[in-house]
Amino acid sequence: MTSSGSGAGTAAGSSPAGLVLAIDAGNSKTDVAVIAADGAVVAAARGGGFRPPAVGVEAAVDVVAEAVGRAFAEAGVACVTHVSACLANADLPVEEEQLAAALHARAWGASVEVRNDTFAILRAGVAEPRGVAVVCGAGINCVGMRPDGRTARFPAIGRISGDWGGGWGLAEEALWHAARAEDGRGGPTALARTLPAHFGLTSMYALIEALHLEHIGNARRHELTPVLFATAVDGDPVARAVVDRLADEVVAMATVALTRLDLLTEETPVLLGGSILAARHPQLDDRVHELLAVRAPKAVPQVVTASPVLGAALLGLDHVGAREEVHARVRAFYERA
Repeated sequence: MTSSGSGAGTAAGSSPAGLVLAIDAGNSKTDVAVIAADGAVVAAARGGGFRPPAVGVEAAVDVVAEAVGRAFAEAGVACVTHVSACLANADLPVEEEQLAAALHARAWGASVEVRNDTFAILRAGVAEPRGVAVVCGAGINCVGMRPDGRTARFPAIGRISGDWGGGWGLAEEALWHAARAEDGRGGPTALARTLPAHFGLTSMYALIEALHLEHIGNARRHELTPVLFATAVDGDPVARAVVDRLADEVVAMATVALTRLDLLTEETPVLLGGSILAARHPQLDDRVHELLAVRAPKAVPQVVTASPVLGAALLGLDHVGAREEVHARVRAFYERA
């Protein structure tokens, strides 16, 4: 979503230190960078998490503003030509419009473009805006793009939009199987032992009680995802089945996105990002590659390790029509960091 206007200070366009403000704002942290007209990264800053559903749009943007203020002070600018913002929780076009308006009101740049933060991971991993990215961290999401501007995406707002997976989903699934194993409604699984043991407890009943009464905070549930993977490595069939299901979801999203963009029959990068996919768990990694080889044989899977703010910067440079050498200088800065 792009918002344009003249009130952001066109003088920034003539300043070598004020071409693009890149923002990558996730649930846990925000990274910003000021990119000069020659591709130099003249300032960078990190701020807190971006959570508009929890705190409201203005309060969430205030968190970004604190980091932007520090970056602008370091760069010696008051505004830039273009703001390229890749934001968590920008899942629907209407949310992108709302967030673009909120950022434009801060007068950081003459134009503002807001995308979901998954686009940052995709653009960071490809030499041109062409490919598909699947991100699996706290949640799961997938986007794709072509140089002609066509995109593919999913609402990615949870089970109501057909999503399954991500750290929270995996932890919930592991708890479900473990609870049923202990009380007899389900088959046996070592998860009934390993999940409570992670918190120093001896039974699923004790863990259920501790979670329900919030003796163990809700935020700590994500700690159970590594336990699930470790239990799978030890050979537990139920844990292994959950990991395989995640691989199937990753490949299903990628294949649909490739199909929508008419890229299924062309050699196309499929970027894998987020904490779970970037961890390269052998079972998950191998299974994703195996399924892609069958369902999308032309796909070229690779794990993205570059900082997502690089993707936001490159998208901004795409928008302003920057030269190839400018893109290359920004990429070189982040890839050697």
